Formats: sequence, C-alpha cells, structure tokens
Amino acid sequence: MSGVIVTGPPKAELKDVDALAGFGVATVSEAMGRTGLLGPAIRPVQQGVRVAGTAVTVLGWPGDNLMIHAAVEQCGEGDILVVTTTSPSTDGLFGELFATALQRRGVRGVVLDTGVRDTQELRDMGFAAWSRAVSAQGTVKATGGSVNVPVAIDGQVVRPGDVILADDDGVVVVPRERARETVGRSEAREAREAATRAAFLAGQLGLDRYGLREKLVQLGVTYRTYEEYVREEARS
Repeated sequence: MSGVIVTGPPKAELKDVDALAGFGVATVSEAMGRTGLLGPAIRPVQQGVRVAGTAVTVLGWPGDNLMIHAAVEQCGEGDILVVTTTSPSTDGLFGELFATALQRRGVRGVVLDTGVRDTQELRDMGFAAWSRAVSAQGTVKATGGSVNVPVAIDGQVVRPGDVILADDDGVVVVPRERARETVGRSEAREAREAATRAAFLAGQLGLDRYGLREKLVQLGVTYRTYEEYVREEARS
C-alpha cells in the first residue's frame, strides 16, 4: 500500500473550535441536524473530559502504526489526531509514548477507530483518548498509508482541519466550513433547552410544552382507567 502525507491543510478557526468546546457532543450534533456522530462504539478511556480540536487524519494498515509516527510531525497546537485503518482493527495502535510526543506538540487528544492501550497511563498524564477498543495487542511498522486525507468512520467523513468534538457521549465531526455557523446554532439550542429546563422545574410536562397530546390523539392512543382497562382486557 502506497500513500501520501499532505502538509498544511486548511483548518477551522481556533476561536470557533474553542467555542464549540463549550457545548456537548449531543448538542452540536442536534444543532447540525442530527449529523456528524462517529457512532456509539467509539468510547472514552476517561470520564468527565471534553475536548475540541482540528483533525489531523491517519489512514493506516490494520495492526500497523507506522503512519501514526508520520502523523506526529504534522500535528500541532490545538489538533486532535484521528486514526482509522483500511479494514477493521482492534489492535492497540496507540499508547503512552505516542501521547507523550503529541502532548509535547500541543495536541488535545486522539480518536481511534482502532484499539488503544496504556489507558491508565493516558489518564494519569491527562491525555484524552477515544477508541473503538482497548487492547494490549502490539503492532508493527511495515506498511505505508496516508496522513491528512479524508477518512470515513461509521459513515461520517472526517477531513483534515475539520473540528472534532469529543466527550463522555462520544465524538462528533463538524465540517470546517460550518464551524462558526454551528457555534451559533448550538448557542440557540442551549438557550431553548435552558427555557425548557426552567419550565420542567416549574412543573410543566413535555406533553404540553411540545404539543404532544394532539400527536397521541392522531396516533390513536387513548386513556383508560385501570378498571376500564381490566374490563376490556377480560372481554378480549
């Protein structure tokens, strides 16, 4: 497998990246029309951490982390490394030594469509990681691949320079051209949620706030007392 290492791709503005870090993954995905999620299988190795950064992408060979070594050189302040392979792999492609090199360069975290290891060490050093698997299985450095090319994870395309936002709920990608727009949409969504939260605290029901009683009628859902329900069930 040959490959290419692309240098200097365009990136989302850091101010927009940092603004997106103020919102949860669920909020941002909803603000984009329920898009961008990298799937429920990619989970954090830590809890209570949220990071946002610009993607540096890696497409490598299963069980081979050579291209991660090549990608480190392309990483800088505010980036998040995003790693996938040409076919499914759960081997531990990434661990503490990679994290040490990336942390030194100001990288904010890693998202792996593969396996990760040294998870306790990563937590101890405060390097955030999300992965498809945790595996101590080692790797080789034998096959070419690519850095800073578009990659696909769970049907979502991640391009170099796109915004990656990750927290306890998972990972979402925001196209770099939509970063500023998504900040505004996320702010509006949070404002609506704050109003709804206040209404719920005051005792309002979701059925009334969202106008769902009419929806129940349209769907043919009816109310019965317990006695009525028991009598009808006995007759059926």
